[in-house]
Amino acid sequence: MILSDRHTHTTFSDGQNTPEEMVQAAIEQGAACIGISDHSYVPFDPGYCMDPDKHKEYIATIAALKEQYKEKIDVQCGVEQDLDSETPTDDYDYVIGSVHYLNCKGDHVPVDLSPEILRNAAKKYFHGDFYSLAESYYSRVAKLADKHPDIVGHFDLIRKFNKRGDLFDPSNRRYRRAWKTAADKLLAAGCVFEINTSPLRRSQSEPYPSMEIINYLKSRGAKFVLSSDAHRAEDVCREFGAFEFFIQ
Repeated sequence: MILSDRHTHTTFSDGQNTPEEMVQAAIEQGAACIGISDHSYVPFDPGYCMDPDKHKEYIATIAALKEQYKEKIDVQCGVEQDLDSETPTDDYDYVIGSVHYLNCKGDHVPVDLSPEILRNAAKKYFHGDFYSLAESYYSRVAKLADKHPDIVGHFDLIRKFNKRGDLFDPSNRRYRRAWKTAADKLLAAGCVFEINTSPLRRSQSEPYPSMEIINYLKSRGAKFVLSSDAHRAEDVCREFGAFEFFIQ
């Protein structure tokens, strides 16, 4: 049985399906637990995240689904809390801590929208040095440890557009030092890491984190959860089979 999928998004943020449709999809996949984890509010980019006015409705909706489907599946109410979000998290069952932006002199640059945005940011803020940009990104990922999230989300999201090494060489010494420094801080804080299978739906060969990073974390005693980062019902629990070994 698939244990859980705790990273999913619904129409409360940037997902395409309602929470109930995501719950029903998880039941169809044989999951024991489904977590709804819509994006927390960030004031500088409100288009993709949860409206603060919808917070109470969100909590109530998930609570109702938990009761309605309690004989079939454990429904949990989570949130994906960006590093830059100040939204209180006391009402949630769990928190996924994620970094979606660089902070370049107050300019919040998304790392997961397009390669052009990253290239322009490297030129504008890092003198064209993409490894400096990556170091800045991982320094922000390391700061998640100070917020003590239950799960670290898509640890190396910075490589989303690097399928063919167009932006950087992942074997570069500076790049590897940057992610290891962040990983070590999160490990020391006792964080759990997700194995996020969403890249596999975009014809990439590795999840987040990459297999090199997963193996590094595993060798140091890290704990993992599988997640789909599904924004559609049909993607709940997708591509989990190859990674179940890591959560045994």
